[in-house]
Amino acid sequence: MDTELFPRPRAEIAPQAVHVPDWLDPPRQRELLDACRAWARPPAGLRTVHTPGGGTMTARQVCLGWHWYPYGYARTVVDGDGSPVKPFPEWLGELAGNAVRDALGATPPSYDIALINFYDGEARMGMHRDADERSDAPVVSLSLGDTCVFRFGNTETRTRPYTDVELRSGDLFVFGGSSRLAYHGVPRVYPGSAPPELGLTGRLNITLRVSGL
Repeated sequence: MDTELFPRPRAEIAPQAVHVPDWLDPPRQRELLDACRAWARPPAGLRTVHTPGGGTMTARQVCLGWHWYPYGYARTVVDGDGSPVKPFPEWLGELAGNAVRDALGATPPSYDIALINFYDGEARMGMHRDADERSDAPVVSLSLGDTCVFRFGNTETRTRPYTDVELRSGDLFVFGGSSRLAYHGVPRVYPGSAPPELGLTGRLNITLRVSGL
């Protein structure tokens, strides 16, 4: 009832780490979902990521601009079908720039990477840092579909202190500056919580970065 009566305020979770609820309106969410579905198709489509230690990420992923694999970047899907990575569209870079301006009031750099992660109801993401780029530009994160718990921690350890934030469909989270290398993860997804009109079962996270490559 509270969520129906009172809008969720934007919040600075840590220095230069800002949560902006409902940043994407429903039509823009549907447009982004349609684009994600196209990007997920082969070649260079949605894949399961395997870590060097033999583990398997439960969230599946597709990349644009540069292909991320543990722990580096390439121009081809070196851990998948070997195809050239899909291009990073100009309009997505403009969206990232608007996000940085709105969340941080900063002049945005030129974004050139997108990592799109798909979570089903059982998927999780362990605490990690986005440290494979050669740029300290802010990371932009957009959520579509099911609500999740997003755990935003500190730059020194995967453990406490951290803050749990509920990210819903359409929410924006941006982190840069002294929080750029903070550990973060997704310990829980709430199945069936996506807006019914969106037509998505599961959660999509679109993470936008600057490679510096």
